[in-house]
Amino acid sequence: MFLPKEVQAGLDAARKAEMKKKNRLRVKTDGEVFRVLRLQDDGFFMDMQDAPHLRGLVDLYDGAKHLYQCLVIASQEENDEMFYEFKRATGVADEPALDYVKDEKAPVAFVTDQRD
Repeated sequence: MFLPKEVQAGLDAARKAEMKKKNRLRVKTDGEVFRVLRLQDDGFFMDMQDAPHLRGLVDLYDGAKHLYQCLVIASQEENDEMFYEFKRATGVADEPALDYVKDEKAPVAFVTDQRD
């Protein structure tokens, strides 16, 4: 299907604006925060106008929830978007890692007999 360049540019701008409104994904690095347009298994896309050439350690958030701590590199430009490739993406846990095996049958609380 053929569309004039102006119409195609208008449709692309509207699509980007809609993704920015709906998407809560953000990248935080060096005290600065940038919007993420799309997230994939191997990286994420940001708007070329907003995106610096990130390289190194960044934190990826969905709203206020910290999802990943990542090592990234600016990989390729695609349709006015920059793709940042994950070199490492480590999920963030809510609790510290255990250095022992938890027994599934272990009691969760100590209850005393109060019938005396």
